[in-house]
Amino acid sequence: MGVYQWRDKKKPSGGKRRWYYKVKRKYALGRPFIPAVMESHEDRVTVRVRGGNVKVRARKVAFAIVSDPEKGTSVKARILRVLETPANREYARRNIIVKGTIIETSEGRAIVTSRPGQDGIVNAILLKE
Repeated sequence: MGVYQWRDKKKPSGGKRRWYYKVKRKYALGRPFIPAVMESHEDRVTVRVRGGNVKVRARKVAFAIVSDPEKGTSVKARILRVLETPANREYARRNIIVKGTIIETSEGRAIVTSRPGQDGIVNAILLKE
């Protein structure tokens, strides 16, 4: 079954249902969520998306590009573990990395600023200790 990202028959407020007059459209299709998981090696998948464009999705990640705003430098650091995920605490238990995840790297604690499942890379900013 496909993922459809359009308003369905039910109103967002939970109010009275209306007659559904729209036909499903190709542009409203989506894909199921496949998480970027912390592993010892890296794995990326290239997906063709709407308009013939290409999206690189990270499936397994081991490294992050960590920026230090105080020094103005960026280094490639190994991800040691996933500490906390504000989006869903179950993600931290399963080592899933999404935007906003707090990770522990070889450089220190950092917060993820990219979307690994959509960008194919983990960018992070170092947190003050």
